[in-house]
Amino acid sequence: MFTGKGGVGKTTCSAATALHYAAGGRTLAISTDATPSLSHIFEIDGERPAALPPRLCITEIGGAEIREMWDRKFGREVYEVFSSFVDIDYDSFVEFMTSILPGLGEEFMVDYIRELSRENGYENIVWDTAPLGQTLGLLETPAMLGEHLKMAPRIYSRLKVGRYTREPVLDILRRWERISAEDMAFLRDGVDFSLVTVPEALSVAQLKGTFRELDKYGLAVRRIIINNVVRETDSQFLRTRARQQAPYLEHIRAAYSHLEIVELPMFPQEVKGPERLRAVENYLFA
Repeated sequence: MFTGKGGVGKTTCSAATALHYAAGGRTLAISTDATPSLSHIFEIDGERPAALPPRLCITEIGGAEIREMWDRKFGREVYEVFSSFVDIDYDSFVEFMTSILPGLGEEFMVDYIRELSRENGYENIVWDTAPLGQTLGLLETPAMLGEHLKMAPRIYSRLKVGRYTREPVLDILRRWERISAEDMAFLRDGVDFSLVTVPEALSVAQLKGTFRELDKYGLAVRRIIINNVVRETDSQFLRTRARQQAPYLEHIRAAYSHLEIVELPMFPQEVKGPERLRAVENYLFA
């Protein structure tokens, strides 16, 4: 799972990692960014390019697809509970749940990817996530559900059963709680986290808060990838950039020395297509 703020190179790192693992087994590269760019980086334009490894599958799931998938699995069931005490039509309800509640779409994707991993259709799944704020939002959903369940007996004591299925409302809520707990356990025990950043003031300042949030839920980052590191200094511009990056690089190396740290150089060309992704792969898996 690759996470980080927007624009730091998560998708590039995800694509290069998927390319690496596809050499050894069937691999899925999946993006849940609202504006996915996996296909752009792999230069997929309509037809699947012949240069793409045969064991590599690519899927991009945007907001509309997440909403539709969530609707199929949970929508009616959740509506059972809420429609018992709120007069709202189903389409408006789905729009509210998947757009307003923090992290709901992302948590559903955790559940979806957990199921994919259990089906054994892929030996490796590489997940290019939404920008960091949305990804951290998914961690709040189980806690929010837990607080809700503390009050549930009083809130639903008169409702007892859903309007349509007649299933006990508290049974539905407890089933969601179990699913949420299973998803969090999957994130803790079944997922390798790679945090992608760049050697700039804002990105480095955000690292501490990011680790604090992940630690709160027992999620451990295995690797930090520092992207766009200036190596060549044959011009005044590049020498200036290198000097600006130096203190941020030193800070990351010192503060997170217990983790694997990979430094990706600033490449002279845009990284697109399997051939240039191989160059990134060589750094990630040196």
